[in-house]
Amino acid sequence: MARTLRFVIVPKVAHPWFDEVNKGAQAEAGILGRELGIEIVVDYMPPSVCDGAGQNAVLEKAAIGRPNGIAVDPVDAVANMAAINRIRSQGIPVILFDSPSPDAGISSVGNDFTRQGTIAAERLVKLIAFSGKVAVMQGYPTAPNHKARYEAQLAVLKKYPGITVVDGGTDNDDIETARQQASAVLKSHPDLSGYLCCDASGPIGIAAAVKQAGMAGKIKVVSMDGIKPILDAIKEGVIESTSATIPQMQGSMAVLMLWQASLGIQVPHAIDTGIDVITQENVDKFLANAV
Repeated sequence: MARTLRFVIVPKVAHPWFDEVNKGAQAEAGILGRELGIEIVVDYMPPSVCDGAGQNAVLEKAAIGRPNGIAVDPVDAVANMAAINRIRSQGIPVILFDSPSPDAGISSVGNDFTRQGTIAAERLVKLIAFSGKVAVMQGYPTAPNHKARYEAQLAVLKKYPGITVVDGGTDNDDIETARQQASAVLKSHPDLSGYLCCDASGPIGIAAAVKQAGMAGKIKVVSMDGIKPILDAIKEGVIESTSATIPQMQGSMAVLMLWQASLGIQVPHAIDTGIDVITQENVDKFLANAV
């Protein structure tokens, strides 16, 4: 057996949520390496911006060193990600994280993103008594997980004739963009009842805009994900709740699956790490574990 294995983690972009994925990956590498008596190195390679060209370039760079496996959170459908297909053709194992499994035979670790979006939207419509204006902010529109959440939220909202859906902006997985776009939405729709989003950038930007507008508590914000800035906003009452993925577990399981794949072992098509619903009633438990 090789004395050193090297895996690469390529997220959509540099972001606090992906930092949590990296923490889980590094922890798993340490535990697994210690138990196997080998060194497992995890290189974390986030693109500087969230787009297909940038992620493809990082993936191409990662492949040059012939790692033992690459885990990637794709910004587009895998069939459209040329670098992923080239890497696989070179015999380098590829695992997806925070993304649904495509039909291309690539394994993934994440959760049911349609269910996650549905949970958030159904909670919101109850909070606003099934009536009012609701803004939905998109993430990176072609990202499979963001797209699944967005479509699920719209499907829920369209079931209620008393709800009017308004364009909540598109943050492209950037917190400042989310803040700017949410501020514009709040100015255009001062009678807004609720706000939904599709990624971990949206709620942070939305929360900042809501606070700046003096509308905390007046607009029900139901979030995605559960990193510390989101938990802080729930504790403060700016975000009402969140339908959260579990990023550290995604990083941990991605490394474990890459190790198995590097040995030629068949890995599951998909591993579901679950969804946490976080509210003011249980947020302290999550804050206690947040760094």
